Amino acid sequence: MTSNDSTASSSTPPPDKEAIDLEGQTTNHKVSHIENHAADPDLIKIGDAWVSRLELIHAFGGTLNPGLATAPSRKFANPAPLGLCAFGLTTFVLCMANVQARGVTNPSVVIGCAYFYGGFIQLCAGMWEMVLENTFGATALSSFGGFWLAFGAIETDAFGIVSAYGDDINGLNNMLAFFLIAWFIFTFGLVLCTLRSTVAFFLLFFTLDLAFLLLGIGHLYPTDGGAPNVGVTKAGGVFGLLSAFFAWYNAFAGLATKENSLITVRPIPMPWNLGYRATKTKSG
Repeated sequence: MTSNDSTASSSTPPPDKEAIDLEGQTTNHKVSHIENHAADPDLIKIGDAWVSRLELIHAFGGTLNPGLATAPSRKFANPAPLGLCAFGLTTFVLCMANVQARGVTNPSVVIGCAYFYGGFIQLCAGMWEMVLENTFGATALSSFGGFWLAFGAIETDAFGIVSAYGDDINGLNNMLAFFLIAWFIFTFGLVLCTLRSTVAFFLLFFTLDLAFLLLGIGHLYPTDGGAPNVGVTKAGGVFGLLSAFFAWYNAFAGLATKENSLITVRPIPMPWNLGYRATKTKSG
């Protein structure tokens, strides 16, 4: 049966189907109740539509897709690896200064990355994710693109943001802490959306969330001289570095194919991943 046939049959579902409720109860949510066709194992029902498994996008960090979804209707290249690389590289450069690698404490070089790569390029990737009908990818990449643009503005003297506080170092530290903790709260919401994805996809946002939290705490409890708490900031930098490497890992997963690489990434699903549980239930 072709994909068009499977879609057309959505209005009159086949009678010989077996229902698999992944939550143990019936629900109207699009992807929390999955039905497998008993006669044709290639067909799976999401919501009211029967589609081929080949037409489904599974939870995968390489496409920034946190769950089962139908393939996008538009022909467009995958922008997720570009956005992930922009995020990963900019985060890596900043966090190397946060952990004071080789004694470096001045992160000014990252400003260029924050504006042009982590900021502008990642924002563009987020807009392209929107074209691909990927709400999660569009929200995540566009938001973190905005984060890097905001960070670049804070670190740029011409904007006068830091100088506006004058000698009020305590006020500046508190506002920077509020800024970072706000991003911690936002990222925590993204973490919840990746709980049914893959291990690497989840760890990308989980380590990033911890980095935001620790960096925010570093500004909330500065040293007597007003500098951020070095120990906490270094810990935040370590989690930031881990997040950067997970971003690169997911980017590579989205780039590497059997046609262009001798090494490809096999996604490791979370134990409660919808597609994984449907497969286990079907095999059982």
